[in-house]
Amino acid sequence: MEKPRLSIVLPCFNEEKRVGHTINSFKSYLDKQDYTSEIIVVDDASTDATAQLVRDQFPDVMVLAHYPNRGKGYSAREGYTASRGAYLLFSDADGSTPIDELEKFWPKIEQGADFVIGSRALPGARIDVRQPWYRENMGRTYNLLLRLLGLTRFPDTQCGFKLLSRRACEVIMPRQTRDGFGADIEWLCIARIHNLRVEQVPVRWVNSPDSRVHALFDSAEMIREALAVRWNYSVGRYK
Repeated sequence: MEKPRLSIVLPCFNEEKRVGHTINSFKSYLDKQDYTSEIIVVDDASTDATAQLVRDQFPDVMVLAHYPNRGKGYSAREGYTASRGAYLLFSDADGSTPIDELEKFWPKIEQGADFVIGSRALPGARIDVRQPWYRENMGRTYNLLLRLLGLTRFPDTQCGFKLLSRRACEVIMPRQTRDGFGADIEWLCIARIHNLRVEQVPVRWVNSPDSRVHALFDSAEMIREALAVRWNYSVGRYK
């Protein structure tokens, strides 16, 4: 069987109300492209009917389900393991970044990038629906912490729209240790250590009011994971 050019991985937790719309928009876009693709939904121990809905409505979409709940990073790695594509797009299941923004990423790949990240903080980014003010301030504070820890030079590490070559995944995924939201910064840290070329692209973004991220508890967890990544970096675990 011919391997697809693109694999799209959608980590999901209780996305019954949103994932169908996202998959429909992705499939509508992909049907117009001249390359082959696949979509992989990774259900992270949802308590709703996320997995069953996808199986019933989209029989050509691969569904992986695991228990107990492990986190976004774990789900992304599991999707990579099952994928066949030469390039992997990791996207939030709510489709906050529209799939046609992918058009901006391919030129970076063609110019030699191994890893392209969407950014809501670059000039040219378009925020159609903004987050509440407290979430925006928390995001800025988190990014400041990452800079103080020496973990990133990018102004937006958490945008859920990232494209990686399979070669980059083969370097990053076996070294990933964080199962939660810390995986995003861990990927970038590993990429830097192994001299992978990372580029950023301004994207259009629409905030979903039904966010699965808890403003208080998940923020505390992200800080803990960032400190863990800093420690791993300091002791050479990613080499």
